[in-house]
Amino acid sequence: MISLAHLTDLVDRRAAETGFSGVVRVDVAGEPVIARAYGLADRANEIANTTDTRFGIASGCKPFTALAVLSLIAEGTLDLSTTARSVLGSDLPLIDDEVTIEQLLSHRSGIGDYIDEEDPSLDLADYVMPVPVQQLATTEQYLAVLDGFPQKFPPGERFSYCNGAYVVLALIAERASGIAFHELIEARVCRPAGMTDTAFLRSDELPRRAALGYVEMDGAIRTNVFHLPVRGSGDGGIYSTVADVAAFWTALFERRLVSEAWVAEMMRSRSDDASDTSRCGLGLFLHKTRDVAMADGMDAGVSFRSVHDPAMSTTHTVISNTGDGAWPLTRALDDALDLT
Repeated sequence: MISLAHLTDLVDRRAAETGFSGVVRVDVAGEPVIARAYGLADRANEIANTTDTRFGIASGCKPFTALAVLSLIAEGTLDLSTTARSVLGSDLPLIDDEVTIEQLLSHRSGIGDYIDEEDPSLDLADYVMPVPVQQLATTEQYLAVLDGFPQKFPPGERFSYCNGAYVVLALIAERASGIAFHELIEARVCRPAGMTDTAFLRSDELPRRAALGYVEMDGAIRTNVFHLPVRGSGDGGIYSTVADVAAFWTALFERRLVSEAWVAEMMRSRSDDASDTSRCGLGLFLHKTRDVAMADGMDAGVSFRSVHDPAMSTTHTVISNTGDGAWPLTRALDDALDLT
């Protein structure tokens, strides 16, 4: 493996070359060996990013949604075979009656997506939300953007990454448990994992240490406050730190969030062809050939990727408050740590 000095130099050089804004952390055996911050959390006020800055992590919260649902399955409230229709009732009538929780978790439901990443014309830097973003503060309010999309293919037929599926899972978890989704994530994931800096913050009242996300458009650099829901839900929008992300992986593989059997289910591939480089489990993406777990997210003013190798007890996490800033750093770390 590359030496720590060379790894640090690699990260610094790649950050300088790309104008990276964000934080990088590498953990070995549960301890940070690199934690570096670059760029600005608030450009107007020239507030620098620090290693404990809280960033939006977009779809990086999908594993948290999966864990909340799996915890409800473990206690008998739901089952992997539970249909979405049995919980949704007459809401979202275009979702096939046979779609199950397992298919939603593994991106095999075939439901129409309100942000369809298979659409080649999609530009996440554009204003893509179909309703005013301030109207999306609770999970039930997302019904307004989820409705009206026909089923793309029969349930279970193939893999197709689906943001809407994870908002549907949030609705199911909220209705089945009787607990608001944001509170459920706090109780079932953040608190037992010791993730004290992780929460679904409102983008229009960010607290101290939270980074603004930035988007380049029309020749200007703007914040992403009009691009994303004012408060995220099951498919994205939580804020976290690199330390909390490391704490999440530790808690998951120490079986503090769900049992060993459920961790194994999350790590069992349902789609070996999810992409050229990954497979798909339940709420987690997996290395193409190894039992390495990955979580990532990208949105307007947000890019995030974290990779955890339980066998080697290593984690690397990159979070940026720009839409593509994380990718050069995380690719460099993959190469250096032999995870390509």
